Amino acid sequence: MALVSAEELQLELDMFGIPCQDESVLDKMVEQCICYRLQADEMLHQWVAYSSTNDGLKLTIDTLDQFEHEVTRASILVTDLHFLIKAEEEEETLLDAYSTPAKGSQKRALTTPEHPRSKRSTALLASPGLLLSPASFSPSTTPSQKYSQRGGKGEVVVTFGAVQGTRWVGRKNPGAGVQLELLGGPEDSLHCSYKYMFQRLRDIRNVLTEKIEELGENLRTHFSIEEFSPVSLPAQDSITVLGQVCCDGNGKLNAQSVLLEAGPEQGGQQVPVDLAELKEYSLFPGQVVVMEGMNATGRKLVASKLYEGVPLPFYTSTIKMETDEEPMNVLVACGPYTPSDSLTFDPLLDLISIIIRDRPDVCLLLGPFVDSKHEQIEKAQVTETFEAIFSRCIESIVDGTKSVGCRLVFVPSQRDIHHHFIYPQPPFSLPNLSKDQAQRVTLVPDPCTLLIDGVTFGVTSTDILFHMSAEEISCGTGSDRFSRILKHMLTQRSYYPLYPPVEEVNMDYEKFQSFGQMSLTPDVLIVPSELRYFVKDVVGCVCVNPGRLTKGQVGGTYSRLLIQSSNTSEDGKRVSPCLTAQVVKI
Repeated sequence: MALVSAEELQLELDMFGIPCQDESVLDKMVEQCICYRLQADEMLHQWVAYSSTNDGLKLTIDTLDQFEHEVTRASILVTDLHFLIKAEEEEETLLDAYSTPAKGSQKRALTTPEHPRSKRSTALLASPGLLLSPASFSPSTTPSQKYSQRGGKGEVVVTFGAVQGTRWVGRKNPGAGVQLELLGGPEDSLHCSYKYMFQRLRDIRNVLTEKIEELGENLRTHFSIEEFSPVSLPAQDSITVLGQVCCDGNGKLNAQSVLLEAGPEQGGQQVPVDLAELKEYSLFPGQVVVMEGMNATGRKLVASKLYEGVPLPFYTSTIKMETDEEPMNVLVACGPYTPSDSLTFDPLLDLISIIIRDRPDVCLLLGPFVDSKHEQIEKAQVTETFEAIFSRCIESIVDGTKSVGCRLVFVPSQRDIHHHFIYPQPPFSLPNLSKDQAQRVTLVPDPCTLLIDGVTFGVTSTDILFHMSAEEISCGTGSDRFSRILKHMLTQRSYYPLYPPVEEVNMDYEKFQSFGQMSLTPDVLIVPSELRYFVKDVVGCVCVNPGRLTKGQVGGTYSRLLIQSSNTSEDGKRVSPCLTAQVVKI
C-alpha cells in the first residue's frame, strides 16, 4: 500500500471544506493512516462520519485522539478479517494450480495480470538486457519540481535541551582525534557477510527460549520473585508466571486475543490471558513478561499484576575525559537521498552543503542509499547497475566532505536494493576507497552500538517504530505510543523485540541473538522511521527519530546533536552526555 502524504490529506480536507492550518494535525492524520492501513479518502470518510455524529467536531489533535480510540481501532479488526479472507482465497487458487481441475470446475483459470504490481522481486528478476541495455528506459535526469520548490528550508521543527546561544559547528579540526569504534570490538561485531536462507525451526525455538529464560531471570532477581509457576497448572491461589506474549490468530493483537507462551522450564504451553483486572498495560507480540494472577481451571490466566522489564546499565568509561573540551557535533541523516520522482541526488547535495557549512565532527548516514521502493527502480527503468549508482553516491559524499575532514559512518538498510536484505544486516563493502578516504569512513552493520568519544550510540535503520506501532496494544498508560515502544526496546534489551517480525524483515535468529541485542543501554538511540520525527528522553536514553531526508517528492528532515562526555554528576546522578538536539528541515 502506498504511503499517504500530508498533501493528499490536505486535498481531501479542502474537498470537504474542512479547515486545517495546523501541520501537527496533518502529521497525526498521516500517522493514523499508516498505522491503520487507511488511504487518504478512507480516512476523510471516516472522520466526516464521526464528526457528523458528534455535533460537528472540530479537527484538532485531541479530537483525533478520541477518533482514533473510538473508530480506527475498531475498523482495523474488520480490515484484518478481509486480509484473512483474501489470504485464504489466494491459498485456494495456488492449490488449484498444482492439481487437476475437477470436471465442470467453474473456477477462473490462472492468467497473467495485464498490469502486475511492481515489486522488488520484479526488478531483480527482470532481463539483464532490459536493465543494462543503452536502448532501455533511462532514468529521469530532470530535477524534482516539488523538491526544488519546497518551503521551510532550514526550519527547526523539534528542539531538545537548552539551545539558546548554541553554535551548531564542530570543533576546530572536525573528526581529528575523535575516537570512533564498534562497542565490543570487531571480534564481537558483525563485520562481514554471512550465509543465510537456512534455519531449522529447532534453532529458532532455542533462541526464543534462551531470550525468555535470560529476561525472566533478570526480572526474578530484580523483583525478588521466589519462583515461576507453570502457566497451565490449575491453582486456587495467586501465581506468578513467565512467558512471551503472542496472538491467538493471524490478525492484529487485541485485548481478547492475548496468549502467554511459557518456556520449556515452565511447561512450554500457551494459555489465554484475561486483561480486564489490569489498570494499565502495554503489550506486543514477542514481549517477555512476568504476570501475577489466578488460573483456577488451567485454561485462562486472569492477570492482576504485570511486571515491567528492567533496562541495562549505561556505559561507564574508564578513561578520564577532559571537562573543558568542546562539545562534539554529530549530524544524523537517513535515506532515501533522492525524491521519488527522480534519481537525481539533489537532497544529498544539499546535505553535503550543510556538512560543509556546519563542519560536524561525525556524520551518521543511514540507508537506503539506493532505495528498492523508488518508482524507477521498481519499474526497472535504470540503465546502470545498482552497485554503480551506490558507488557514485558514496564517492560524492566522501569527496564532497573531504575539505571538512569529518568522520563518516555508513549504516545499511533493508531497502538498499544492492545489498543483502537479511537482519541483522552486514556492513557495506567499499573496496575502491583510497587509503586516505578509508581513514575517515567507518562501515557498520544494522543494528550496531557505537562508542564515540566515550558516548554510546545505538543505531538501527530498520523501521521498528512503524512495525511495533501497528502491533502494540495499551490501556491506561498515560504516555505516548513512541515513548512506550522505545521503552520496550530498552527493557527487552533488543533492537528488534517484535516476534514474529513483519513480512519484509528476513530474520536470521542465530545471528540476531549474537548481534541484534543490546549489551547496555545506549546514551543515544537513533531510530529513523516513516512516522513523525522526534527527540525524547526515555529512561535516561535520548532517542532520536531524524525522519527521512526525502518524503516522496518533497524534502524531509535530518537531525543534529551536541554531545559532551562527562564523568561528573550532580548529586551522584548520571548526567546525559547529549547537551542539546534538533530536527531540521533540509
